[in-house]
Amino acid sequence: MPAKAGIRPIGDRLPIAALLDRIRSRQAIVGIIGQGYVGLPLALVFAEAGFPVVGLDLDAAKVEALNRGDSYIKHIGADRVAEAVKSGRFRATTDFDELKACDAVLICVPTPLGQHREPDLSFVLDSAKAVTQRLREGQLIVLESTTYPGTTDEDVLPVLQAAGLKTPDDFLLAFSPEREDPGNPKFHTKIIPKVVGGVNRESTDAAVALYELAVDQVMRVSSSRVAESSKLLENIFRSVNIALVNELKMTFDRMGIDIWEVIEAAKTKPFGFTPFYPGPGLGGHCIPLDPFYLSWKAAEYGMWTRFIELAGEINTHMPHWVADKTIKALNGEGKSIKGAKVLVLGLSYKADIDDDRESPSYEIIELLQDAGATVSYCDPFFPKARHGRKHRLEMSSIPCTAEAFAGHDAVVLSTGHKPFRDPALYVNVPLLVDTRNAVKLPEGTTTRLVKA
Repeated sequence: MPAKAGIRPIGDRLPIAALLDRIRSRQAIVGIIGQGYVGLPLALVFAEAGFPVVGLDLDAAKVEALNRGDSYIKHIGADRVAEAVKSGRFRATTDFDELKACDAVLICVPTPLGQHREPDLSFVLDSAKAVTQRLREGQLIVLESTTYPGTTDEDVLPVLQAAGLKTPDDFLLAFSPEREDPGNPKFHTKIIPKVVGGVNRESTDAAVALYELAVDQVMRVSSSRVAESSKLLENIFRSVNIALVNELKMTFDRMGIDIWEVIEAAKTKPFGFTPFYPGPGLGGHCIPLDPFYLSWKAAEYGMWTRFIELAGEINTHMPHWVADKTIKALNGEGKSIKGAKVLVLGLSYKADIDDDRESPSYEIIELLQDAGATVSYCDPFFPKARHGRKHRLEMSSIPCTAEAFAGHDAVVLSTGHKPFRDPALYVNVPLLVDTRNAVKLPEGTTTRLVKA
């Protein structure tokens, strides 16, 4: 059977068969849209597996850094990037026309929430439109961005088919959710199992074949909707359980009971219990946002996802609770919040990473400022506070020293970076509000410790 015009066949193979041949021989060019916390490690894993990889991003500064062999993400070493570039298997570009040469295109872009907690698919749909303008026969498209069930086949597929091609005859489409945990030394992209589901069997087959050559374990599921739902379940599970311990923290606080001691006792049970830990609020791109993608979609089916909504209500309240605890603790020291000098430790959403997406620290700072405090912050990963979608703090970090901490009326530990765990930092601090149970002050210290 002759190949259609515009196809790059191998011999007389049809476009999809030719694609599978290129994947299995590691000749398939893998294009990855988005070179952030998900896209960059994925690009490196495919390059290290022997595939030619093109990283696409709109940020020219990121592209220039990658092509120099530099890394702008702390837990991804520059040596890995430099080695991938030196091997000739990885390069970055802002030129989306290079998608035409890619056999597989993986979309790793943000999926934020709108002002009213509705899904914002603009990054996904813009990426899909960029692909559509260059779509050719024999390509595999995979969405990795976390989203609601049905996005891949209801939203992305129609955009791609606007090019006049159809799946599975001309191109393939699948969903495989990212499972990154930035800064976790126990897990990285290659060893974290990959869930893969296509909009049809042929798409699943091709996506599984691709990922199996780059990561250690691939789990095939029956559809893209199951794959989309699995990621949401993972995030909702964490959101609901974190909300539970946050609610218990506030309840036990009224009773004079230390939630951290309670958790340590409970987790000695060898079955039926998984420890979760409270904090000042949720951060990162997944847990604070993704559950609401399902609650929004569920309304279309006449369902009210009460666990998701309640968990969101509790977790989004936590920065307010921390600010109130700080204000009351200052009152206990005979100090008004108005005019008080307060230092907030950490802009990252979790310890020892340079990721501040959705960090509750920003809201805590603004709440304390609104209450009349003069607020400073310290974070070795952020010399200057970055502008986000919701916050624009014009602030710079103070040094992480006891001398710099001295003179503040209160220090609020929001992120448990390793340097902040040194009790010597607080010798001249009258009040420490610890939201992470991170600091163990020695006996006889004059610093008052309040857990929040």
